[in-house]
Amino acid sequence: MLLLRFVAILAVFAIGASILAWVVTRDVRYLQVAWRIGKGSLILALAVMTLFAAERLIVL
Repeated sequence: MLLLRFVAILAVFAIGASILAWVVTRDVRYLQVAWRIGKGSLILALAVMTLFAAERLIVL
């Protein structure tokens, strides 16, 4: 869980930096980077939560 929190914090900072870069430069590329980081972190979080749930089911 600690690793998941660390990745979430890094993702939030990276998305924030990308949106700030977009505001400054108005280059759409930075919004695309923010979207990719958001999707990737969401997929990673869902995968980790699925593994935790599967572990709980196997232990039962």
